[in-house]
Amino acid sequence: MSNRVAVFRKEHFNAAHRLHNPAWSDEKNFSVFGKCNNPNYHGHNYDLIVKVVGEPDPQTGYLIDLKMLSDLVKENVLQKFDHKNLNLDTAEFKDLNPTAENIAIVIYNILREKINKKFDLQIRLYETERNFVEYPAN
Repeated sequence: MSNRVAVFRKEHFNAAHRLHNPAWSDEKNFSVFGKCNNPNYHGHNYDLIVKVVGEPDPQTGYLIDLKMLSDLVKENVLQKFDHKNLNLDTAEFKDLNPTAENIAIVIYNILREKINKKFDLQIRLYETERNFVEYPAN
């Protein structure tokens, strides 16, 4: 029997964005994205949950040091995105529509490079209390 366990780290950040496809007309953008296409942007209070899955180290009992995971998230995600306009202030969304789905994928890719590949990684991003995405989807 495997001793696989999941650990979670929850963080929070605030960011503004505009959902917009520059190849479309203003009318089509408004039709698809509604008020999220506001030319003056709008903001969210995002809740981020980072899930790491694997087997604990027999010497420490840790799957991953949660302080280290917290530091990784703060240094590589929160410092990039917290209190930023995602469309204007970040290289990651210069040419990528900052939907919740795309934000989750970007965060996953950033953290995947930093976390040992022997662990599974999943990102859950709450854009609102009722709307959230997970990547990868399982």
